[in-house]
Amino acid sequence: QAARLTEEIEINQCEMIYILMEVMESTSDETGQHIKRVADISKLLAQYVSYLSEEEISSIFLASPMHDIGKIAIPEDILHKPGKLTDEEMTIMKTHAEKGYELLKSSKRRLTNAAAIIAYQHHEKWDGSGYPRGLKGEEIHIFGRIVALADVFDALTHKRQYKNAWTVDDAVEYIKQNSGKHFDPALVDILITNLSEFLEIMNQ
Repeated sequence: QAARLTEEIEINQCEMIYILMEVMESTSDETGQHIKRVADISKLLAQYVSYLSEEEISSIFLASPMHDIGKIAIPEDILHKPGKLTDEEMTIMKTHAEKGYELLKSSKRRLTNAAAIIAYQHHEKWDGSGYPRGLKGEEIHIFGRIVALADVFDALTHKRQYKNAWTVDDAVEYIKQNSGKHFDPALVDILITNLSEFLEIMNQ
């Protein structure tokens, strides 16, 4: 009975996440397909990280769609601006990481807790040059490091309002060049070694 109730709660949480994703789609240039691919890429990366449990892999898969939930608090004219953002607009845009964390942080639920970490940390960079807190290396939670790589890899290889899609070769080259700068080198190695599996997700 208890196990069934727990499962029911998790199913309900997942449904709420997907409803929130639909809201995100309507307020952002990021399509639902991007959000789903980021979840799939994150899950595959997590499966290759030896110390992550099945529960943690499940958490990252189910919570990663909320990585940009804070964008619902960003003014529409900035969110939907077709051209490049000014420095001032970029500063406002960057607040979405903290805003997402603020929305989610008070929950004690596993998935919401994971989503809070991801929202807060997916723009941190391995060398400490990211935002909002300038965390470095393993100070960044593994969930944040995984979604950072998944998000960028998908964004590079797909068209956006402000840019055309890159070729896979160019995207892979960029990620290699930023291994140890933007990205966790161990995760970059996983992506490169198992590239064909990640490309299958891309081509779905």
